[in-house]
Amino acid sequence: MADVEFGPERILGVLAADGVRSILIGGFAAVIHGSPYVTIDVDVVPAADDANLHRLSDALTEMHARVWTAAEPKGVPFDHSAASLTDARVWNLVTDHGRLDIMFEPAGTTGYEDLARDAVRLTILGIDVDVASLADVIRSKEAAAREKDRLVLPVLRRIAEAAEG
Repeated sequence: MADVEFGPERILGVLAADGVRSILIGGFAAVIHGSPYVTIDVDVVPAADDANLHRLSDALTEMHARVWTAAEPKGVPFDHSAASLTDARVWNLVTDHGRLDIMFEPAGTTGYEDLARDAVRLTILGIDVDVASLADVIRSKEAAAREKDRLVLPVLRRIAEAAEG
């Protein structure tokens, strides 16, 4: 797999076209909410029902998804059948359109149903996407407590405060 240009609209477009129910979270969701920090991947939390996992598997096949590691940045093939997708709680992938991380229970959340409760439906780069609420993005980044999350949290909190009034 050659180096690919990050195309979040293409990743989101394939997921939408295949009918995958998911919530956008992570750095790209933070950008949608106003963060100036650049991200190089799309993070999604899919619904974990069998039918949705089959649609997700089809989308991953279409995007030629492979497991990303620092040692193998071009990716390693993997079985992403509906049944095998739940074998891991996080999948760090590389696709024809860039990096895609799939998380079933992001830090600070209990997963899709938890995030769907307050998600907002937005059109992003021409694609209708369910995006985690700013409060849920902040909650997840606080719980993850990674250095990159600690850097963006003050900005996200200021955005949230400004939105409140």
